Amino acid sequence: MDTKRPEHEAIYCKIRNMILFGDVYPSQPITILGLKSQLNAGMTPVREAIRRLVAEGALEALGNRRICVPVMNLSKLEQIRLARTAIEPKLAFMAAQHIDDHLIDGLKRIDQKLDEAIDQGNIHGYLQYNYEFHFCLYEAANASILYKLALSLWLQIGPSLRIMCGKNGTSNLPDMHKQLIRALASKDAPNAQQAIEQDILQGMLHVHQMLSSE
Repeated sequence: MDTKRPEHEAIYCKIRNMILFGDVYPSQPITILGLKSQLNAGMTPVREAIRRLVAEGALEALGNRRICVPVMNLSKLEQIRLARTAIEPKLAFMAAQHIDDHLIDGLKRIDQKLDEAIDQGNIHGYLQYNYEFHFCLYEAANASILYKLALSLWLQIGPSLRIMCGKNGTSNLPDMHKQLIRALASKDAPNAQQAIEQDILQGMLHVHQMLSSE
C-alpha cells in the first residue's frame, strides 16, 4: 500500500491507472469484490473509488454490483476531441509561459522512455510514458480546474487507445513531443499550444479510423 497517501486515495489511483493504461477493456464486467481481492483492499475504499470514477465518466454501473468501462463510439469520440483540443493546448500555452530548464529536462527524459517503449513494442509503457509526458507539462500550467478536466477526458479515451495500440502496434505512433520541447525551450507559447493540438488530433484520428472500421 502507498504510505504517502490515504488508502482510499491510493486505491482510487490504482483503479484509475488500470483504466488509463488499458488494463481494463470496455464492456468487460468488473465486480467490487474482484477489485477488492485484486488490490488487497478494503471494501469501503474500493466502493469510494468506483463512485468517483463513475462520476468522472470513466466507469458505468451495470447493476448487481458490477461496473465496466464504457464502450466508445464515434459520437463520444467527437465530443472528447472537441473538449481535449479546447483544454489541453491552453494548458500547454500556460505552461510554456513560465517553464524552466529543470522541467524541460524532465520532459526530455520521459520522451526518451516513451521512444524506447515504442521501439520495443511495449504498449503499456507507451501509454504510461505518454500520460506522464502530457500531465507533467499540464501540471506546470498551475491551472487545477483545467488539469482535472483534462484528466477526466484521458480516463475516457485511455481504454480505446489501448485497443488501438493492440491492433496497430506501436511502430506507427507519431507525436509532436520533439516540436513541443523545442517550443518550450524557446518560451514559444503559441507553438507549444499548436504542437499539443496537432499531437491530440493525430492520436484521435487513429482511434477514429479504428472505430470506423468496426
